[in-house]
Amino acid sequence: MRRILALAALFAALLAVPLAMREPGASAPADADHVIVVTASTEQIRAELGVAFSRWHEARFGRPAQVVWSTPGGVVEIRRALVSAWESRLRQGLPVGGDADILLGGGSFEFESLRRPVRVVVDGQERTATVLEPVPLPDAVIRACYGVTELAGQRLFDPQGWWYGVALSTFGIVWNQPCLDRLGVPAPTQWADLSDARLAGWVCMVNPAQSGSILTAFESVVQRVGWRPGMAILRRAAANARAFAPSGTRGPIDVASGDAAMGVAIDFYARAQAQALVDAAGPEGRAAAADRVRFVAPRGQSAVDADPVGMLRNPPHRETAIRFVEFLLSPEAQRLWQFHVGEPGGPRRFELRRMPVMARLYAEESDRFVDRIDPFADASVPAHREPGMRAFLPILFSAMAMDTPEELRQAWRCIVRHPAFPRDRGGLVTAAEVQDPQLRSWLERFDAWPELETPEGPRSLGDAAALADLEQGWLRAGWGDRGWWSPQDRPADAARRRFAEFFRGNYRWILAQAKARVDA
Repeated sequence: MRRILALAALFAALLAVPLAMREPGASAPADADHVIVVTASTEQIRAELGVAFSRWHEARFGRPAQVVWSTPGGVVEIRRALVSAWESRLRQGLPVGGDADILLGGGSFEFESLRRPVRVVVDGQERTATVLEPVPLPDAVIRACYGVTELAGQRLFDPQGWWYGVALSTFGIVWNQPCLDRLGVPAPTQWADLSDARLAGWVCMVNPAQSGSILTAFESVVQRVGWRPGMAILRRAAANARAFAPSGTRGPIDVASGDAAMGVAIDFYARAQAQALVDAAGPEGRAAAADRVRFVAPRGQSAVDADPVGMLRNPPHRETAIRFVEFLLSPEAQRLWQFHVGEPGGPRRFELRRMPVMARLYAEESDRFVDRIDPFADASVPAHREPGMRAFLPILFSAMAMDTPEELRQAWRCIVRHPAFPRDRGGLVTAAEVQDPQLRSWLERFDAWPELETPEGPRSLGDAAALADLEQGWLRAGWGDRGWWSPQDRPADAARRRFAEFFRGNYRWILAQAKARVDA
């Protein structure tokens, strides 16, 4: 409760800062129309969108306009703070919203969460309010921007106007080519390449409980590779990790600096870091800098997700807020994502290197793009989409890696040092692929799955078909009357502790077996 109140207080304080003290998107007269945008977007994105909107607004409406940016933290932190602020106001009987106009960026999952009502109970009465409210846009604006409603099974916008995708994101692997050359590891092409034993201590991993983009990246792995092999890949990547970062921006930074050779990343974080190296290198060093940091979205194994914009409930500058959303869907804004600096219609100072959501730009103007990419041609529908995967991913990852990092690394070290392990082969090596009975037993323990009780008996988390029921019964407390966790405990925390104990026991078993082998 203290943490929730602290989040709500922090968010309210940030939004209460006077306009003059917040970060402006572009200089404008004092009588300019304003829009207050809450976002985790980079400084480069804020700079380019702020100036372009001011220019677009004055040309369209004959009045100057200014974007006032509020940047309280990362995407997950912003969502939690918004929900906490709404809960606090509902409990006090105060109106929700009214401090900011727009929420920009964060992935469709976050926006789908924020369109659902926040609920509190006060004196036996339920009070509800949504964080977002629908934005009414002309059908012609929507048709001109999107052309289609979905891409690879993912919606590009909400048909009721709760959110609109303004850019596309994909997920993959960022790597440092000189580092891989020194390690003798080939450039990655698939998620399984994170499992390469030669990468021990050279992978930067991010906690999916703290980064929405990384959680979506992990979800992309298990939805396209499969639940069991996907989690095996993530466990080996975690065992190869040099550290676990709290933010999705950390991986590309560590890779660019040479502190890590590989990491999981959202595409534009990786490309932004690569672009920063090129910009800093100057004309003479640009070729070498451009070759240093690279990114790949594994073909047929990566999701494409819309990065949305939505309007916060009770916006103080409603008309300008709606105009800002319309601007983001216009060709003037969409070209900024991929055009070169100085190109007509392109950004003024920073190449943003994001994927536009406007489909016709790929057909008509892609020759002016910085990156020759086409998600509308390359995107694939996930082969494995069992409900409950996303809910259990951060809990299982925390238990098998974040809560047991040393045991995980040591167990993996024992496995890859076994004489029968194909250390130089790369990719995912499982028990089914080795002949040595001892190594096979170690890999079986390493990849074993914990269980949770159900009314019909224990169910393995390795059974993807069981995840939906386990989510409802455990994470949503549907079986709260069974006594399987303390009434004072969060069922997700209780499950995580059970999982961590299970994984730690298996890792220690492998360590004991390895010691006995050496002693023999």
